Amino acid sequence: MAIEFKTPAESALATGVKMLIYGSAGSGKTVTCVTAEEPTLIISAEAGLLSIKDAPDSIQKMIQIAECSTRADVEEVLEYLQAKGAPPWVCVDSISEIAEVVLAEELDKPSGKDPRKAYGELAIVMTNLIKGFRNLPNTNVVMTAKLDRVQDGMSNAMLYGPSMPGQKMGQALPYFFDFVGALRVDKDNEGRLIRSIQTNRDAQYEAKDRSGKLDIFEKPSLKIIKDKIVATPPKAVKKAKAA
Repeated sequence: MAIEFKTPAESALATGVKMLIYGSAGSGKTVTCVTAEEPTLIISAEAGLLSIKDAPDSIQKMIQIAECSTRADVEEVLEYLQAKGAPPWVCVDSISEIAEVVLAEELDKPSGKDPRKAYGELAIVMTNLIKGFRNLPNTNVVMTAKLDRVQDGMSNAMLYGPSMPGQKMGQALPYFFDFVGALRVDKDNEGRLIRSIQTNRDAQYEAKDRSGKLDIFEKPSLKIIKDKIVATPPKAVKKAKAA
């Protein structure tokens, strides 16, 4: 088999952009899921779709919802997308809620009396689900997550990061993605709320941008972030030699 080498932009165009966006309740995670300006499937596990019910008709026409309340529901949607193909965008809202459902189901089993076994099974199930959605071909995938204080596995510092049941899954989650954004809600000098996505880590928030093409704070728009990541930089213009 011939080895094919690609630039990061070419790879992103071929496989899709894979993102994790986390934030506190009410920060606008679900609203961000409808900002791609392309057909989008939202896999909703939070029943929190009120924030997008009044979206303009032009956006509503591009959005489909799959409501999932059990692990089996989520796996069924994933299997369908793997077999039939996925739209340009798939949003899992939220991966934290799905993990909580999976853990509850494991604890309800007769073997769930041993929490260690339940958390071990949780890690296996969630790793398979996350990889399954992330690896959907020719599809941009964004997963949202709740916000929590998490311990950095390298420095042991406490940061705001994506929330998952169990310390192991919480620490592992960012490693599945090339882009991890912290959805921030701040106030300007006049007291108005300003929403933005932090794309690089600082002393308080976990974030990363492997493309290196994003500003430290971006508008909460999937279209803007994707367009910047896949954009091909202009070719360098050679200076004409002086006569």
